[in-house]
Amino acid sequence: MEDEPGFDDFVAEHGEALLRYGYVLTGNPHDAADLTQEALTRLRDAWSRVRRKSDAHSYARTTMARLHISIWRRRRREHLTGEPPERSWQVVFPSDEEQGLWQELAALPRRQRAVLVLRYYEQLTDAEIAEVLGISMGTVRSQASRALATLRSSLSHSPAAYGSKR
Repeated sequence: MEDEPGFDDFVAEHGEALLRYGYVLTGNPHDAADLTQEALTRLRDAWSRVRRKSDAHSYARTTMARLHISIWRRRRREHLTGEPPERSWQVVFPSDEEQGLWQELAALPRRQRAVLVLRYYEQLTDAEIAEVLGISMGTVRSQASRALATLRSSLSHSPAAYGSKR
C-alpha cells in the first residue's frame, strides 16, 4: 500500500491528542490505544477523500466516538485489569491527583460520559454531539443534565477526595 501524502504528518501532529480523547471516552489506556489505532486505520483508508473534503481531526474523533458506542453496545460490560499502565502513559493521562474525578466520570453510564467528553473536552455544540452520537439534541441535553447531577451529588459527598476545600 502506497503512503498517502500528509497522513504520517497528521498522525505525528494529532496522535497524542487522539489517544487522550480515546482515554477520556474509554477510561482505560489499553482500550484508548485500541480505539485510536482502529480510528487511524479507518482514516488511512479514507485519507484521500477526507483530506480534500473535511477536517481529518474531526473525522477521526467522530470515528472514535462511533466505534466506542458500537463496542459498548455489543459488550455491555467493563474490562478490568489488575496492572497499572506503563510509565509512558503518565505523560498523556491524568495525574494521581486527578484520578478521583476521572473515576467518578468513569462510573457514569457510557452515553452520559460520551456526552460530557464531547461537550467539555472537545467543546462541541449540542447539535454536533447529537450528530456524532446519532441521537437527538434533546437526548444530548438530558444525558448531560443527568450526568452533571450525578457528578455534583457524588462530589458533594466526598469533597476531600478531589482536593476541594470548603
